[in-house]
Amino acid sequence: MAQREELTRFLKAARGRIAPADVGLPAGERRRTRGLRREEVAALAGMSVTWYTWFEQGREVQLSAAMIERLGKALKLEPSEREFLFALAQHRPPPLAHVGDDVVRPSTQALMDSLSIPALVIVEDWTVVGWNGLVTRLFRDYAPLPREQRNLFRILMLSERYRADPERYREMARRLVARFKWDYSRTSRPQVFEALITEMRAASPLFCQLWEAAEIRSHFEDVNSATLPDGEAIAFHHTSYAIEEVPGQRLILFAPADAASAARLAQVAREMTIPHLAA
Repeated sequence: MAQREELTRFLKAARGRIAPADVGLPAGERRRTRGLRREEVAALAGMSVTWYTWFEQGREVQLSAAMIERLGKALKLEPSEREFLFALAQHRPPPLAHVGDDVVRPSTQALMDSLSIPALVIVEDWTVVGWNGLVTRLFRDYAPLPREQRNLFRILMLSERYRADPERYREMARRLVARFKWDYSRTSRPQVFEALITEMRAASPLFCQLWEAAEIRSHFEDVNSATLPDGEAIAFHHTSYAIEEVPGQRLILFAPADAASAARLAQVAREMTIPHLAA
């Protein structure tokens, strides 16, 4: 009940701060209170006045995610307010919103550059948009690749580099597809996934088989390796973390899996002459 009361306060405050002129409506006659009327909010959100009124009053009405999205746009909610609205109305986070997620914030890049381990940033369809020098040295240089060739899911699934051990490759692919399916279910932009899904269906029978399976994963952790020119390998544990400022981005970190790998990674850092890494 307390959450319903908070929802009522939040919606009243949100519409109260918007002047009719802000949304292209005439000011009309003198208004008793500042802001939009309920019927104006309902019209802007494309919903009935009755449903919006009941929703604002905290009655037990259920709005779809699409209706809540429209309501958030009508009320000009900030990203954090949109998330708050979904939490109060549906007790869950909102679908991932489309933001300028190809741009890596300077603070995120500075963090990656300060790390003594490889780190990269992907967006919701797994396209790589940021990385540090150790990624370039140990995995691949993304800089010369156009955006459409920097999709990490495509690279991992289709590159011959990862197929030397068929059993290991199949297990990796199973985990990848299960996580990719989870991300696809949560996106507010399915079209950014569907072209890749169509491509993968044509290119990979294993993808087709795994895509039809029921397995999903809400997180992805695994072990991978990088082979140095001298034939030595560095084994890594990797995991990912959401970047709070940009919900569509994830930071992937690669930590040495054992002491020998940690020593080899430190040697690579020294060869790259990165002072803070080689210290």
